[in-house]
Amino acid sequence: MAGGGFAVNGDVKDFNGGRMTASVVITCIVAASGGLIFGYDIGISGGVTTMESFLKRFFPSVLRKMSNAKQNEYCVFDSQVLTSFTSSLYIAGLLASLAASRVTKALGRQAIMLLGGATFLIGSAINAAAVNVVMLILGRILLGFGVGFTNQATPLYISEVAPPKWRGGFNTAFQFFIGIGVVVANVINYLTSRIHGWGWRLSLGLAAMPAALMTIGTLLIPDTPTSLIQRGKIEQARLALQRAHGPNTDIESKLADLVAADELSRSVKEYPYKIILRRQYRPHLVMSVAIPLFQQMTGINIIAFYAPILFQTVGFGSNSALMAAIILGLVNLGSILVSTFVVDRFGRRFLFMQGGAQMIICQVAVACVLGAKIGASGEGTLSKAYSGAVLMLMCIYAAGFGWSWGPLSWLIPSEIFPMEIRSAGQSISVAVNFAVTFVLAQTFLAMLCHFKYASFLFYAGWILVMTLFIAFFLPETKGVPLESMHSVWKEHWYWSRFVREGKPTCMP
Repeated sequence: MAGGGFAVNGDVKDFNGGRMTASVVITCIVAASGGLIFGYDIGISGGVTTMESFLKRFFPSVLRKMSNAKQNEYCVFDSQVLTSFTSSLYIAGLLASLAASRVTKALGRQAIMLLGGATFLIGSAINAAAVNVVMLILGRILLGFGVGFTNQATPLYISEVAPPKWRGGFNTAFQFFIGIGVVVANVINYLTSRIHGWGWRLSLGLAAMPAALMTIGTLLIPDTPTSLIQRGKIEQARLALQRAHGPNTDIESKLADLVAADELSRSVKEYPYKIILRRQYRPHLVMSVAIPLFQQMTGINIIAFYAPILFQTVGFGSNSALMAAIILGLVNLGSILVSTFVVDRFGRRFLFMQGGAQMIICQVAVACVLGAKIGASGEGTLSKAYSGAVLMLMCIYAAGFGWSWGPLSWLIPSEIFPMEIRSAGQSISVAVNFAVTFVLAQTFLAMLCHFKYASFLFYAGWILVMTLFIAFFLPETKGVPLESMHSVWKEHWYWSRFVREGKPTCMP
């Protein structure tokens, strides 16, 4: 089916949507720019924590370990206070994403994106002016609220606006902007590391730039028709549809279908978080937890957070480690572009499984190199050749993630939920993402210290599990309109036993 619509008792009504217009392209790109603030934060924190002036002011114990002639390379940066600087953002993002479900429904996708940008701006200012660890953590918490709100609203916004045929490509734009943010942050860290004494302040303060760009852009785009109708703004929804699909499209039939779907969703009086627990929504609930959990268990965000630290640990100098992090970010960015052009051609399942196999091989290979050359004691060293091999393997790993688990983990949750549980399902997905990220960010440096090179085998094992999960339990959603998504679960070998017992009320 080529358009939008709704389903009543499983019957789908088609309203012939799916036109590609300049307005749709611009709107989706502007919305996807919300990924900039998340990416900038991922990239900036790891580089800042390698700067001597930053460590001297806030974490002098780490500097003392670095100066120890007989240091264990795996354990130099093992500091729970230092990891709290990175991970505190994610516990705040977790709380924000849970609150965002009801707020998003009441205020709309656009308003939540604006709120996220504003809180991120304030947090970046506090971090840049920090004089103690308390100010650092406070700023990080505000950044977390900004990222939590934005990550909840942006993928939903794109899925509700983009035509079904190109929905996958447009949603990968969110991950693409995350990648841009990571690369920009790594470049800034490389440059500011040469500014003695206060370069770290510039790195943290410049987080205001992507937040300002996203906030200004969000002011220039309308809310989604679905969100406007949910809030009773029928005329604004009509204008938004007209702007998106052009003057020669049957806007009134589209509007009528969305209004009917909204009325059906309102007939469901139960709390969305209670509705999603029903047996008929079991596949949606499982995917809202499993997909973001597995994305983080690839280890990519940990590597992104601590890439400069990681490269410094395995034999790169401080500046070389920052440059290696830039290279890693550029490879990831390029691979996201690959996903943008192929996800709607080859499908979600193919990319998930191919990327998973590629990441497993690279993680095992990195573990072998580190185990052979640095050893379990952590007192060995890597030659330039082996350091280059580690960087190459990490780049191949990042490429596999960039065209699979990176963008698809945001795409799948944004497109599988019916309207009555859409905000709740997306909130659960984002909350799980932040919860797991918090735990991993807080424990990675300690795990690296104790597990040593086996840390990479740990993540390789998880990637094997998640690749098998995709092979057996995720149906293909390529090109399926949101209103028809119920059919993919109804026809699945395993999930059909759940969805056939009770059909969703509406699927707009």
